[in-house]
Amino acid sequence: MADTHAATVHGGPGPRLRWIIVGGACVFGIIVVAGTLTRLHDRHRLHGENVAALIPAVTVVHPGGHAVDTLVLPAILQAWYSAPVYARTSGYLRQWYVDIGQKVTAGQLLAEIDTPDVDLQLAGARAALGTRTAQRDLARITSRRWDRLNALNAVSQQETDERRGNLAASEATRHESAADVERLETLSGFKRIIAPFAGVVTSRATDIGALIVAGTAASQPLFTVSDVTRLRLYVRVPQAYAARMHDGFAARFTVPDYGTRPFDARLIHSADAVDSQSGTMLVQLVYDNAANLLKPGAYAQVTFRFDGPGPQAPPAVRIPASSLLFRREGTGVALVDGSDHVRIRPISIVTDFGTELEVTGLSAQDRVITNPPDDIGDGDTVHPHEAGHGA
Repeated sequence: MADTHAATVHGGPGPRLRWIIVGGACVFGIIVVAGTLTRLHDRHRLHGENVAALIPAVTVVHPGGHAVDTLVLPAILQAWYSAPVYARTSGYLRQWYVDIGQKVTAGQLLAEIDTPDVDLQLAGARAALGTRTAQRDLARITSRRWDRLNALNAVSQQETDERRGNLAASEATRHESAADVERLETLSGFKRIIAPFAGVVTSRATDIGALIVAGTAASQPLFTVSDVTRLRLYVRVPQAYAARMHDGFAARFTVPDYGTRPFDARLIHSADAVDSQSGTMLVQLVYDNAANLLKPGAYAQVTFRFDGPGPQAPPAVRIPASSLLFRREGTGVALVDGSDHVRIRPISIVTDFGTELEVTGLSAQDRVITNPPDDIGDGDTVHPHEAGHGA
């Protein structure tokens, strides 16, 4: 029995040592397998990240639904009538009777001009007319006398015809003198500067003793009379809204001196033609200024409100101007479909509002890429992110 125990001790490892060796081998194998699996997982994850890095991230927005039904445009208020009053005769201003801001009636005297040259010319023309009248009367008496003598065969027919010719020439000369008198009387009548219609004096550019020179390119109006009981507003409307403009169309406008207080106006005329350079149509509105609240020349902002799209107009939406793509095929935008692929869609621009565009060819459900890369193409895969949200 002692021999058997000695053989066990000296002949090989015991069972405990073998279990230790087997356990260590298993642990080593597990470590090797775990490391291998970890490296494989990391390699797969890195490959996925590299592939994902090749797909660009884009920001998408939804078009702003249907186009707004409000159009705001600048305008200038103008008097219903505005007439610069010039001098038609030269001289010196004797007196003016109205100043700026005063109301005048039609035919009211505004100023008087001293015209000594015209007065002397008129006196000379009247004297010349008297002379021509006397010569005409003498020629008439002579002609009648010679007609009686010719009837008695006391004078020749030739002499009688000469007297008749003298009468006709004298009559024509008198008519010429009379016309000259009428011209100078009319010119003298322009010494009185009168208002062409009822209104308000909006400018006065003369004073007592000022030299008045008429009929030159440098002449300036002595007064300006304006009828401000009604005011005109001229507005240039974009072509996209031209079909909606019609006589009687109601609009509202504001002016800086009254803040946000609205004033009502109505459309009375339109040019009925689109200007080829600006792409707009000129329309005219009228405002009843009986209360004299507003002044001609003031800046205004006119607001047109529409019930819906224009007649037979395709539905329009608003998108950021940064969404546009300019390609050989034309203007378009890049959309993202349900599988996150790019689709290039052609569009038509209706109105340019600066940072936004009103376009047709899109719907409110489309996802439009803002600031798309220049090399983006149809079918590209992208990572879309809604504008205003994190990635």
